[in-house]
Amino acid sequence: MSRSHRPPLADALAAVLDVDLVPLGSAGVKTVEVCTGAADAYFHDGVQHEWDSAAPVAVAEAAGAHASRIDGAPLVYGGLTACVPDLLVCRPELAPVLLEALSAARSS
Repeated sequence: MSRSHRPPLADALAAVLDVDLVPLGSAGVKTVEVCTGAADAYFHDGVQHEWDSAAPVAVAEAAGAHASRIDGAPLVYGGLTACVPDLLVCRPELAPVLLEALSAARSS
């Protein structure tokens, strides 16, 4: 998760799943942690500029990782606002569990 902008869902997600929240720097660093296996997932809840996540998401997808919005919807780049509302990058086998947990965390 973000080191400087703690996602609003971080504590709610930790209450739903037994997870260790690790604050890190840029979206690229967090995504590389997932791609190398050093972390299971990276999620961002809150608006992020497209240029912060577009390349890391492309690298994650090329490496076989799951990448989507935190509700499971596809990430769409090139919009009028040049912003992405939220994102999830994780190992593909964890996507169903994380998407369900994020949904539960958003409901609480």
